[in-house]
Amino acid sequence: MYARSTTIQGQPSSIDAGIAHTRDSAMPALEGIDGCVGLSLLVDRTSGRCIVTTSWESEEAMRASEESIRPIRDRAAELLGGSRQVEEWEIAAMHREHRASEGACVRATWVKVGADQIDRGIDFYKMTILPALEELEGFCSGSLLVDRASGRGVASATFDSVEAMERNKDQLDSIRATGSQDAHAEVLDECNFELAVAHLRVPEMV
Repeated sequence: MYARSTTIQGQPSSIDAGIAHTRDSAMPALEGIDGCVGLSLLVDRTSGRCIVTTSWESEEAMRASEESIRPIRDRAAELLGGSRQVEEWEIAAMHREHRASEGACVRATWVKVGADQIDRGIDFYKMTILPALEELEGFCSGSLLVDRASGRGVASATFDSVEAMERNKDQLDSIRATGSQDAHAEVLDECNFELAVAHLRVPEMV
């Protein structure tokens, strides 16, 4: 399974327009493209940062969709009034305790390891990080996306609410620190988001 993420640094005042476009235009259009298995939208209403992620059955399907996706992506960037960055990933892990409901939030952490350490990092995530996340109250799901060529990855943990994520802040910080040290991973960035659209249909992958 593969994923394409489009990060748009938009205007906070345009967030609701971007959510409406994603839900009402992008999602129906994507459902008609071969190999697409869903979409999610993360938004940070304070900074205007938004991440649209589409998931695909194969790398070939993801690449073949590029021409069809571009106008939808361009329109989203136009509505949000910001620049965009497109990245492609392999979905290395996906686990759901339960489905996310309205009000769910996501902590996303970008990391980097040596390109020859990707498989070790994936195993560490599955065997150590995910079990630790499962112990946290309000945990919904966790995923890991990787780019083998660069050694970069992004780990996401979804919680039922902002309050649940805040209650677990110390534990999340500890899990990140342990993961960074034991997996020899450099933490590049971290951000909390509102899960504005949750329609990824990626199967369990652990």
